[in-house]
Amino acid sequence: MKKTAIFYAFILLSSLLTAQNKTDISLQWKDSTNQSASISSATGNLYKLLKHHGPAVENEWLAFRFYFDPKVSIDVYNKIRPGLELAAAGWYPTAEQQKQGWGADQYKVANTMGCGGVRLWDGEKEILLNPVRNRIARVCKEANQSYMEMQSEGIPYKGDTIDVLVRVTVFSGKREAKVEAFALCDKPVQFLTGINYFPTTKTTQAVNFISTWGVHPEDVAAFQQAIGAAVIFNPEDFVSLKKTESEYQLIAKPGKYLSTWISSTCEKEPRLNTMEKFNDYLKLFKK
Repeated sequence: MKKTAIFYAFILLSSLLTAQNKTDISLQWKDSTNQSASISSATGNLYKLLKHHGPAVENEWLAFRFYFDPKVSIDVYNKIRPGLELAAAGWYPTAEQQKQGWGADQYKVANTMGCGGVRLWDGEKEILLNPVRNRIARVCKEANQSYMEMQSEGIPYKGDTIDVLVRVTVFSGKREAKVEAFALCDKPVQFLTGINYFPTTKTTQAVNFISTWGVHPEDVAAFQQAIGAAVIFNPEDFVSLKKTESEYQLIAKPGKYLSTWISSTCEKEPRLNTMEKFNDYLKLFKK
């Protein structure tokens, strides 16, 4: 009798966990309807061959993707209403779907790291996670979270070659995504991260976050709107902050691991629809 009760309790718990999981993943070749758990390339560039140009992950608030190319930047898909959209609409909903309240690709990465992307710093300049001898994209859906990874292997760095793994994890019910960088090598490295901005966006530099707000020069979405984006960090993990013409660059202390959080919102969301509200929300962030 006890075994039967335990069995049914396990089934009930499993059902509840599944029902609560408001995250999803996507990694597909352009000419396929099948999802892949992992895709790799010795060239390090499958940008034109993959749907949404690389792996993607979402929860009910936002979606993120890695560019499977030399930039390995992080891009954002903004939503107006809570829900999962990638499986039904992909990264590019039609104009009619957007009129009906679907999300859209409002964020513009251009030639930057995007929102919380990871690169290297050699003491003098930024180093892309490129060239590589191999690049691997992975996605995984778990009980109440999902993650995507980009592993870049054989990156030239300070007279050696190293491997770097970058992971983005989204959680059910949490607007922020966790970005982690792992140096798969013997010696410590300096990671570089940050967030981009444009002349059309306002920026806020706080002790533990940098946020932007405004219309991105994006021509993919059917309708433009102001969006907010942010990278949240522990200032003790970094040695300096640089502001260039297109992005804020956070240079990390030497190490083999770095973590930050990223988030976004838009003016059509009912709650965080102004820069002031978004910044107030970021000030209350807890891991």
